[in-house]
Amino acid sequence: MTDTGSSRPDLDTTRVAYSTAPEPTAWVGWVVFAAFLMMLNGFIQMLEGLMALLNDDYYHVTSRGLAVSVNYTTWGWVHLFLGAVILAAGFGVLAGNLLARSVGVVLAGINAVVALLFIEAAPFWGILLITVDVLVIYALTVHGRELRDASM
Repeated sequence: MTDTGSSRPDLDTTRVAYSTAPEPTAWVGWVVFAAFLMMLNGFIQMLEGLMALLNDDYYHVTSRGLAVSVNYTTWGWVHLFLGAVILAAGFGVLAGNLLARSVGVVLAGINAVVALLFIEAAPFWGILLITVDVLVIYALTVHGRELRDASM
């Protein structure tokens, strides 16, 4: 009788054994959190846009009191469009897509500027948005690659 032995090779030939990439750190959780923050931010931006479109009297000041003096209908469309794109980019970041991560960084910067221009109408929300956008930019630029590497 012949001993056939194990059918498994003696050497580990999996991708993990030959990977030269560093192991993902705990920042993967922060990138996932940033993706969810982007999705939440996009959803709330769309709600803020709908509020501006449907009820001009909702906000703290009139549209002339804002940094850029345009009517609330224009602001509503800006928030609605920006929110939809941020929401879509958040789903892309969660999937580990490089393009979505790059777009997410750009959109977070644009969103912070829009929040700064709209801060007189919703001061607390504007400060909160700017803070969240800075955290999202940091997580996506410094540790965004780890999410893609962890999901492989």
